[in-house]
Amino acid sequence: MAKKKQKKYKLKTHKATAKRFRTTGSGKVVRTKGGKSHFRRRRSSRVKQQLDKMQLVSQPATLKRIRRLAPYLGLYKANPPA
Repeated sequence: MAKKKQKKYKLKTHKATAKRFRTTGSGKVVRTKGGKSHFRRRRSSRVKQQLDKMQLVSQPATLKRIRRLAPYLGLYKANPPA
């Protein structure tokens, strides 16, 4: 008698996490810096340029939380996957 194949469940993605983080080609998780929406007039141009760069997420505990909230983060480049 053939064994019944166990159903694999889909995991729900935390959408706010999926929007805030993305993965590089090597699998590292990066994020954008905050404080870019307003009060930018008083900042120097050098500081404003630094805000445009992506920041690497390096803390292991934070990485673990991000991977749990967005399990398919590095899997698809298109959203939704086509």
